Amino acid sequence: MNPDLSNAAAKQSDDRDFVLAAVKMSGVAIRYASERLRADPEVALQAVRQNGRALEFVAENLRRDRKIVQAAVGKWAIALQFASPELRDDRDIVLRAVRKWGVAVKHASERLRADREIVLTAVKRNSAALKYASHELRAELKDGHPLVRQLGMGAVTLSRAADEEG
Repeated sequence: MNPDLSNAAAKQSDDRDFVLAAVKMSGVAIRYASERLRADPEVALQAVRQNGRALEFVAENLRRDRKIVQAAVGKWAIALQFASPELRDDRDIVLRAVRKWGVAVKHASERLRADREIVLTAVKRNSAALKYASHELRAELKDGHPLVRQLGMGAVTLSRAADEEG
């Protein structure tokens, strides 16, 4: 059996076993699953464990499911952009994302983009993340924080470019 949901008949896209087999091979195959199965927590979890980007295609209510979002972000940090606003404001989930890829801070809540630990973790992972920090934190960090000095002028240049845009 080759579970290819992109060419599946409507009956197959609503067959739970068929869809589970498909998302185990390719998480984003969930995009072709029936609405009912895109809202199935077990199917969604299996999909995001295989490919975090699958979070984009799961039912809206499951984007508020902490376990599913944690699994997605653990696999693909940028999946944070598809999480509910409440979970983009969840410190643990955002820290998990920025530890994996610093620029994921771009999709964090405004409150967490002003959180020193989150921003420093993000910048340590990828200096380009500095441009997504709150204006106040960006100003403070570019004015002599040891981490920014350690990263060199790249982070400061990115920060200045963000200031000019904003």
